[in-house]
Amino acid sequence: MKHLAGWRVPKAMYEREKFMKHAVRNALGAALGVLLVSSTAFAAFSALKLDRTHSKLSFTAATVIFDVDGEFGEFDVQIDGDPSKPETVKVEASIDVASIDTQNGKRDDHLKSPDFFDAAKYPKIRFTSIGVKAKGSQLTVKGNLTMHGKTKLVSIPFKVAKGKNGAGVDVTTYKGKLTLDRNEFGIGTDSIAAKISLEDEVEIELLIVTFQ
Repeated sequence: MKHLAGWRVPKAMYEREKFMKHAVRNALGAALGVLLVSSTAFAAFSALKLDRTHSKLSFTAATVIFDVDGEFGEFDVQIDGDPSKPETVKVEASIDVASIDTQNGKRDDHLKSPDFFDAAKYPKIRFTSIGVKAKGSQLTVKGNLTMHGKTKLVSIPFKVAKGKNGAGVDVTTYKGKLTLDRNEFGIGTDSIAAKISLEDEVEIELLIVTFQ
């Protein structure tokens, strides 16, 4: 037994106090360990950054007499999760419709008009993944594509390649292709010019270059 301010503390109370202190120390130690492990894992799998200089989002729309090639100059892609575990990866992308460029100013203005994309009313094209699967060097990203006020479920296959860029930085490149029916999104369905000469299917090519 111990003395406390001149009083004798019962042995049972003293032992109980020792046990409680020991339990609290163990609990705090365990909690600290969990925090350290969690923070280390989070640091190891930080979000991939988009290489805006080399990434590209282009398309080809066919007419009855020639193809029209173009691209969107302004877009953003966010990739979160552990690259070695595709099921943990989340992808979100947004595209500025007004950045469309087919090397023809009048045609671009027409594409931004209500006849086609209606950029004033629908300024963004958005994609949000709902699942990612890997097979060899290929990834398939499934998600919701929202364009011109309509949302459709799409699957995009990507070929994955890793290497170093000119500055010696490790990069991962994702090359993907997707065929869309513009009518499913209401693009050009009310345009007389589109009805006369524009094919329904549009080929999309994606080049997404990322680094840590």
